[in-house]
Amino acid sequence: MANRVVLAYSGGLDTSVAVRWLIEEHGVEVIALCADVGQSGSDDGIRERALAAGAIEAEVVDCRDEFARDYVVPALRANARYEGTYPLVSALSRPIIVKHMVRAAREHNADAVAHGCTGKGNDQVRFEVSTRSLAPDLEVLAPVRTWGMTREESILYAYRHDIPITATKEKVYSIDDNLWGRAIECGEMEDPWAVPPPGVWELTVPTESEPRDLVVSFDEGVPVALDGEPLGMVGLIDRMNRIVGSFGWGRIDMVENRRVGIKSRETYECPAALALIMAHADLESITLERDLAREKSRLEPRYAELIYDGLWFSPLRQAFDAFIDESQRLVTGDVRLRLSPGRCEVTGRRSEFSLYDYGLATYDAADSFRHEDSAGFVRLWGLGLETWASKRVAHDGEIDPTTPAAELDGEEAMRP
Repeated sequence: MANRVVLAYSGGLDTSVAVRWLIEEHGVEVIALCADVGQSGSDDGIRERALAAGAIEAEVVDCRDEFARDYVVPALRANARYEGTYPLVSALSRPIIVKHMVRAAREHNADAVAHGCTGKGNDQVRFEVSTRSLAPDLEVLAPVRTWGMTREESILYAYRHDIPITATKEKVYSIDDNLWGRAIECGEMEDPWAVPPPGVWELTVPTESEPRDLVVSFDEGVPVALDGEPLGMVGLIDRMNRIVGSFGWGRIDMVENRRVGIKSRETYECPAALALIMAHADLESITLERDLAREKSRLEPRYAELIYDGLWFSPLRQAFDAFIDESQRLVTGDVRLRLSPGRCEVTGRRSEFSLYDYGLATYDAADSFRHEDSAGFVRLWGLGLETWASKRVAHDGEIDPTTPAAELDGEEAMRP
């Protein structure tokens, strides 16, 4: 039985109630840990709220640079989007939170960690699998999954125990945000036919109407500058969110397959994430050799699944990183994005390591391609099919191009 618990604390309703509930129901000491990964309100009296709820200690850890460098960058270089769409806004932040929970548990001699996730979401998987990957000796408690209280009952519990909260019955949306974007769910959006109300958007409220260009510079697959101005990752992502989002671009409305086996309607705002992935993938189109590009594109969905499914600390993800690191050695250059109301598109790319050779590609007088080599290449490329076709003609007569080869084989088998 646990005696001291490190709780992943957000300052919201569930984790604030969880502090007191763990004390009352489990008789444990609670240390609240808030990892600042760029979410709104992370410096808004969170430590004081945790202590008021009954925590014996509360930490707010600035993880923004670490989150951007060690978690966002690898995902970006992998063009990671779950089911080809979602850039893993929430999923990416869970492993770094767990890393600091485990660190705090060791420092404070805690024998358990706890989270505020429900029993039907993905985050419970991410928190618990990541914890057991880093510290299999620590017990994991899930109070929200256990207590069975509705939102209204949790609010009443907070009032009865003088727990400071900002939640009300009228605040029906669940918001999770960080540097990489915002996730919005619940309320009327649980109906996949319902149109998201305009009030849920924050990063993509249109304020710009005049089109403009934005040049993103990369060094070995990492964005390092905007319009020629060098920026750190945190500052670059923040500026991208503001610039791209001001054109009303960067929203996602999808039904995704959760790890626990249900389909869930999700809405996201991630203008910087989507624009940077678009620019990075486009730069790869001129800097990666064909077979490397194809193999990388084959692995990218699996990389995204590992993150989504809570397997960040798995040996497979680490092995994929070794492959991706090698693939990015020459992904250096610039990509020009054209922004206009409701749109973001690539209009140019350049790199000193570009494999695009104008002399080979052009049809004008600068053409350096050896056209005379093509005849032999084409003959050898099609030699196998030509040989097969000649044998068919000799055996069956003229081949009907609309008859599948398998059907021809079947007819042959039926002959005496």
